Amino acid sequence: MNWQISAVGAWVLNQIVHTGRFGRFSWQVIRKFPASLKRFSIVVQQMMFLGNHSLLIIAVSGFFIGAVLGLQGYDILVTYGSEEALGVLVALALIRELGPVVTALLFAGRAGTSLTAEIGLMRSGEQLSAMEMMGVDPMQRVIAPRFAATMISLPILTMIFNAVGIIGGYVVGVWLIGSDSGAYWSHMQASVDVFSDIGNGVIKSIVFGMIVGLVALFQGYTSRATPEGVSRATTRTVVVSSLLILAFDFIMTAMMFAS
Repeated sequence: MNWQISAVGAWVLNQIVHTGRFGRFSWQVIRKFPASLKRFSIVVQQMMFLGNHSLLIIAVSGFFIGAVLGLQGYDILVTYGSEEALGVLVALALIRELGPVVTALLFAGRAGTSLTAEIGLMRSGEQLSAMEMMGVDPMQRVIAPRFAATMISLPILTMIFNAVGIIGGYVVGVWLIGSDSGAYWSHMQASVDVFSDIGNGVIKSIVFGMIVGLVALFQGYTSRATPEGVSRATTRTVVVSSLLILAFDFIMTAMMFAS
């Protein structure tokens, strides 16, 4: 019994220490963020690496999620004689909720793990230590540009996800089922607000981009310098990022859309 209590206490203390290290790391990255924008070419290079390689899976997922929303939404709305509101249902579900969340989860699985593995291999190969020995700040040269790239890339990918998802809903709802095309677009344009809907969705995606970037970089930066340590760090990146994304999504939804 005493051994179990000691084990739980050690685990709690370890988590507190780990959280403190993550907080210090996040503060250092955010503090270096403005300086990283001075060398924007590095940020653009990382955006190409992270965003471009994630584009296909996000676009395809967006199309099929929009198609499922169109199929299920029409089946529900036609029961109440409101099938002309299909465009509103698809657009608001994507822009407010599914777009930012699903894109962030896919981005964490694709780009977040790539970032963790890259930084972890640089740590195990002592490249970061070598940069420190040469007087180069790895936080400013390596970590901060990748953080900026994640924070910029995710809102762009979310907009693409939303646009492709709306097209997917249109294909199913109008082309396959036969809903009115004019009603699909006109009701959507009349009901979707730029600031309260699109703006809040963009804010969500920026916050999620910060979460994915900080978690992925921290896991890679603090990973053990072994193949097993890097592989465990990539797994933790997906798990921790996903949980934080869902938790912050609830908090921000309650703050943004609570009446």
